[in-house]
Amino acid sequence: MKIFKDPAKMQKWCLKRKREGATIALVPTMGYLHEGHLSLVETAKKRGAQEVIVSIFVNPVQFGPNEDYEKYPRDEKADLEKCRKAGVTAVFFPTPQNMYLEAHSVYVEEELLSRGLCGARRPGHFRGVCTVVAKLFNITVPDFAVFGRKDYQQAQIIRRMVRDLNFAVKIVLAPIVREKSGLARSSRNVYLSEKEKSMALSISAGLKALKSSKGAMTIAAFKRSLEKAGLKIDYVECVDAQTLEGRSKPSKGCCVLVSAFAGKTRLIDNITL
Repeated sequence: MKIFKDPAKMQKWCLKRKREGATIALVPTMGYLHEGHLSLVETAKKRGAQEVIVSIFVNPVQFGPNEDYEKYPRDEKADLEKCRKAGVTAVFFPTPQNMYLEAHSVYVEEELLSRGLCGARRPGHFRGVCTVVAKLFNITVPDFAVFGRKDYQQAQIIRRMVRDLNFAVKIVLAPIVREKSGLARSSRNVYLSEKEKSMALSISAGLKALKSSKGAMTIAAFKRSLEKAGLKIDYVECVDAQTLEGRSKPSKGCCVLVSAFAGKTRLIDNITL
C-alpha cells in the first residue's frame, strides 16, 4: 500500500496509473475509520477498481468557528492498518498546509441543494465540502468515487457539482452501515456516553417505524418520539429525494432526514420511503 502526503506526488502517480489503463476509485474520508468507511472500500473493489485510494483529511474549511475541528477524532496509525487489511492500494494523507496554500482564495459553492437542512444550520459547510472534494477529484483523477448514504444531502450536492462542472467521475452512493443496535455508524459516535447512545437509538427506530407505516405516521409524531427519548432536534424534514425540496407529508420516493443532538453530539440519519 502506497502512502502519499504531497498532492503533486499523489496526482503524478494517479495520472501514470490512468495512462497505464488502471481504473481508479476514490473513497474520501476524514479518518477515524470504522466499518462504514470500510464498506465504501469494499464497494469500490466490487466495482472493479484496480486502484482504490482512500483520502484521509480532516478538512478545516468545512468546520464552523464553534464546531469540533480541533477535537475531531484522529488515529493515523489505526487508519493505515485498517486500510492495509481492507486491500486499499493507496492512501492520500495531506496536511492543511499542502491542501490550502498560503493566500488560498478559490472556493467551489453550490447554491440550491445546500440552502436547507445541514446547509442552513452550518453556514459555509458545503462550500468547504465542495472545495475539498473538487480538489481531491483533480488530484486523484478517479473514474468513480464512493460516498456513504448517511450524508445524503452532501452526496446530492456532490452529484450536482459533478454534473454542473463536468467532472469526469461517477458518484456511487453506498448504503448506510449500522451498529447492531441500529445506530448509524459515525466517527462522532465515540463522543457518546452509554446513556446518549441509548437515546440516539430513537432516531433509527423512528425512521424504521416511519417507513413501515407507509404514510400513516406523521413527521410530528416522529419528532415527539425523539424528544421523548431526550434528544434535542436540529431538524426533521421530508424532502424530494432528488431535488431536496420540502414535501408536506411522507410519501413514496421521499427522503426523511434527521439531525439531532444526543448531549453535545450532533447525529444525522435518513431513510427513503
